[in-house]
Amino acid sequence: MSSGRHPSRIFSLEQAAEEAPALSALMERARRSKSLLNQVLHRIPAGLRTQITAGPLDDTQWCLLVSNPAAATKIRHLTPLLLQDLGQHGAQVTSIRVKIQSRDR
Repeated sequence: MSSGRHPSRIFSLEQAAEEAPALSALMERARRSKSLLNQVLHRIPAGLRTQITAGPLDDTQWCLLVSNPAAATKIRHLTPLLLQDLGQHGAQVTSIRVKIQSRDR
Protein backbone atom coordinates (compact mmCIF):
# COMPACT_ATOMS: atom_id res chain seq x y z
CA MET A 1 0.00 0.00 0.00
CA SER A 2 1.44 3.32 -1.04
CA SER A 3 1.32 6.26 1.36
CA GLY A 4 1.47 8.74 -1.51
CA ARG A 5 4.77 10.11 -0.29
CA HIS A 6 7.71 10.75 -2.54
CA PRO A 7 10.92 8.90 -1.83
CA SER A 8 13.19 10.72 0.61
CA ARG A 9 15.47 13.22 -1.07
CA ILE A 10 18.15 15.43 0.37
CA PHE A 11 17.82 19.12 -0.48
CA SER A 12 20.28 21.92 -0.07
CA LEU A 13 19.00 24.96 1.79
CA GLU A 14 18.84 26.86 -1.50
CA GLN A 15 16.75 24.13 -3.13
CA ALA A 16 14.38 24.03 -0.16
CA ALA A 17 14.02 27.80 -0.28
CA GLU A 18 13.06 27.69 -3.95
CA GLU A 19 10.16 25.42 -3.07
CA ALA A 20 9.09 27.29 0.08
CA PRO A 21 8.34 30.98 -0.53
CA ALA A 22 8.38 31.85 3.18
CA LEU A 23 11.83 30.34 3.63
CA SER A 24 13.03 32.06 0.47
CA ALA A 25 11.85 35.45 1.77
CA LEU A 26 13.54 34.83 5.11
CA MET A 27 16.82 33.92 3.43
CA GLU A 28 16.64 37.04 1.25
CA ARG A 29 16.14 39.25 4.32
CA ALA A 30 19.15 37.61 5.99
CA ARG A 31 21.26 38.24 2.87
CA ARG A 32 20.14 41.87 2.75
CA SER A 33 20.96 42.31 6.44
CA LYS A 34 24.48 40.95 5.94
CA SER A 35 24.88 43.20 2.91
CA LEU A 36 23.93 46.23 4.99
CA LEU A 37 26.53 45.32 7.59
CA ASN A 38 29.17 45.04 4.87
CA GLN A 39 28.21 48.52 3.62
CA VAL A 40 28.88 50.15 7.00
CA LEU A 41 31.65 47.94 8.36
CA HIS A 42 34.29 50.51 7.45
CA ARG A 43 32.68 52.92 9.97
CA ILE A 44 32.99 50.46 12.84
CA PRO A 45 36.30 50.39 14.71
CA ALA A 46 38.35 47.33 13.82
CA GLY A 47 38.30 46.03 17.38
CA LEU A 48 34.49 45.94 17.42
CA ARG A 49 33.91 44.31 14.03
CA THR A 50 34.18 40.77 15.35
CA GLN A 51 31.64 41.57 18.08
CA ILE A 52 28.82 42.53 15.69
CA THR A 53 26.43 40.32 13.77
CA ALA A 54 23.78 41.40 11.28
CA GLY A 55 20.40 40.81 12.89
CA PRO A 56 16.80 40.91 11.74
CA LEU A 57 15.80 43.33 9.01
CA ASP A 58 12.23 44.56 8.76
CA ASP A 59 10.90 47.02 6.23
CA THR A 60 12.72 50.07 7.58
CA GLN A 61 14.22 48.83 10.84
CA TRP A 62 17.48 46.92 11.11
CA CYS A 63 18.89 45.22 14.17
CA LEU A 64 22.55 44.75 15.01
CA LEU A 65 23.47 42.05 17.51
CA VAL A 66 26.50 42.80 19.64
CA SER A 67 28.41 40.68 22.12
CA ASN A 68 28.56 42.98 25.14
CA PRO A 69 27.22 46.22 26.66
CA ALA A 70 30.36 48.23 25.88
CA ALA A 71 30.15 47.35 22.19
CA ALA A 72 26.42 48.17 22.23
CA THR A 73 27.13 51.64 23.63
CA LYS A 74 29.76 52.39 20.98
CA ILE A 75 27.52 51.15 18.16
CA ARG A 76 24.59 53.22 19.46
CA HIS A 77 26.83 56.30 19.26
CA LEU A 78 27.66 55.42 15.64
CA THR A 79 24.02 54.84 14.64
CA PRO A 80 23.45 58.29 13.01
CA LEU A 81 26.57 57.86 10.89
CA LEU A 82 25.59 54.31 9.92
CA LEU A 83 22.10 55.47 8.91
CA GLN A 84 23.61 58.25 6.81
CA ASP A 85 25.88 55.79 4.99
CA LEU A 86 23.02 53.37 4.39
CA GLY A 87 20.88 56.17 2.99
CA GLN A 88 23.65 57.17 0.60
CA HIS A 89 23.73 53.57 -0.64
CA GLY A 90 19.97 53.63 -1.25
CA ALA A 91 18.91 51.52 1.73
CA GLN A 92 15.44 52.25 3.09
CA VAL A 93 16.53 51.74 6.72
CA THR A 94 15.30 54.55 8.98
CA SER A 95 16.25 53.11 12.37
CA ILE A 96 18.80 50.74 13.83
CA ARG A 97 18.22 48.73 16.99
CA VAL A 98 21.23 47.44 18.91
CA LYS A 99 20.71 44.34 20.99
CA ILE A 100 23.13 42.49 23.19
CA GLN A 101 23.29 38.89 22.08
CA SER A 102 23.45 36.46 24.97
CA ARG A 103 25.99 33.72 24.57
CA ASP A 104 25.15 30.32 26.02
CA ARG A 105 28.20 28.64 27.40
